[in-house]
Amino acid sequence: MGIYLNGTGAYRLYKGETIKPYFVDKSQMLEELFPMVDSGNSHICITRPRRFGKTVMANMVASFFSKGCDAQDVFQNLAIARHEKYSQYRNQFSVIHISFNDISRKCTSYEDYIGRIEKRLVEDLRTEYPSVKIDEEGDVIDTLLNICGDDPFAGFIFVLDEWDFIFHQDFVTEEDKKNYLLFLRSLLKDRPYVLMAYMTGILPIAKYSSGSELNMFAEFTMAKSPVFSDYFGFTETEVSELYERYLLRCKKPRVTMEGLRNWYNGYHTASGERVYNPRSVILALSYNSLESYWTSAGPYDEIYYYIEHNVGDVRNDLALMVSGIPVPAKIQEYAATSMNLQTKDEIFSAMVVYGFLSYENGKVCIPNKELMEKFADMLQKEPSFGYVYRLAKESERMLQATLAGDTETMAQILELAHDTEVPLLSYNNETELTAVVNLVYLSARDTYRVEREDKAGIGYVDFIFYPEMDKSADCIILELKVDATPDAAIQQIRDKKYALKFQSNMAGQSKYTGRVLAVGISYDRTGKKHQCKIEVLEEQNNGTD
Repeated sequence: MGIYLNGTGAYRLYKGETIKPYFVDKSQMLEELFPMVDSGNSHICITRPRRFGKTVMANMVASFFSKGCDAQDVFQNLAIARHEKYSQYRNQFSVIHISFNDISRKCTSYEDYIGRIEKRLVEDLRTEYPSVKIDEEGDVIDTLLNICGDDPFAGFIFVLDEWDFIFHQDFVTEEDKKNYLLFLRSLLKDRPYVLMAYMTGILPIAKYSSGSELNMFAEFTMAKSPVFSDYFGFTETEVSELYERYLLRCKKPRVTMEGLRNWYNGYHTASGERVYNPRSVILALSYNSLESYWTSAGPYDEIYYYIEHNVGDVRNDLALMVSGIPVPAKIQEYAATSMNLQTKDEIFSAMVVYGFLSYENGKVCIPNKELMEKFADMLQKEPSFGYVYRLAKESERMLQATLAGDTETMAQILELAHDTEVPLLSYNNETELTAVVNLVYLSARDTYRVEREDKAGIGYVDFIFYPEMDKSADCIILELKVDATPDAAIQQIRDKKYALKFQSNMAGQSKYTGRVLAVGISYDRTGKKHQCKIEVLEEQNNGTD
């Protein structure tokens, strides 16, 4: 029993996860690994963004296979215990489990970093195999080969978590990165002692490895993950079960299932099933609050770096996506030059891998409200986005003008787009108008839940603004028209009874008590003018039209 070899750390950590109130059993994934262990010399790498459960799953794999502990108490009540070969695999193997993000406080160089790992692992091996001649100054690869020479049946399962952590450290040089890749290649590739190497990271191997260093790995990314996608992220069924636990535990629940869906859903498995960001769901239920649990550090800064240097290529598509409109993209695996992304498709590929965009059926989109807030914040803070930035900066004034019935100011703000060349203002259809209108109402997302093409009455309304922060605030129904009048938009709102969305429930109580405003916005392509009109459908919402 050592630090890396057959240690108990993974077991203790995973056991701690299983007793938490919002634990989700993903142990079925172990079934996928059994054939790989049997065949030997198997290598898989699963890359996911932060917060998608990579470390929890790595701890599960290590604690299940390692003979350094008896994890029966953990797994006997999980799904994997029903597998016919459960006992054959549980705690029967030598496991080398390394969390590469475990770095010494005193570490200032790559030599310190990798030297510490090698020294600890060699010490573990020397303790576990006292009869094998092991040179005290020998490296870990020679040590493993000596063990294999002494016992031709010796084999190890490697569980390597956050393998690419080192690439994000300031003290690591380009030469260090090459040496690190060669170290992993020498350690794992075509070695008789490797039963299976299970490796996790954030970005695909191809981002770092331009040659054949790590080509022995079968890789499963956020964009292309046909086998393991079901095990990372929470499914609709799993979130529903967690929500039932939440209702039983929480005395004053403030989170709704609809809220969880709006905030954290939007990703999907290879089979097309929608999945939620797991960490955000757990934190929302644990803290009884729907909010963004992504941080602004790490990948966000890196992604903006890519966008900042290619604003012209992605600006219009981002405007569409912030409006909830998916855009076509060719998602690619990383090339060797991925740190200098040049094309829109390369940028969007990076965003999918990081988890900031979702990719399905050849299109990318912003998956949920949690991420929408990040994009909206970026568009309102970065002048390099040009007209998108200018329109977004006016969004608070646009909302206040709407609530005040100031249609003149509303039209003036929309006309600001004409101060510069705005490709979206071709308005070939209502899609482009939708994008521009969405930008000028961007700040409304701070206090409203803004739904696009929401089912209401006997049709689908372009936008509905649900006041989530203050239920007594005004509700807004917004309809758009190109080459028509705002009166026609208002009439459509009335004819199709969109205001029924705010109708009282069967007990005669309305969730929202403020006014219901009908807002019509039109654009005349010949005269190149916007017009706006506002009518109060209900002075105080009481469920009548």
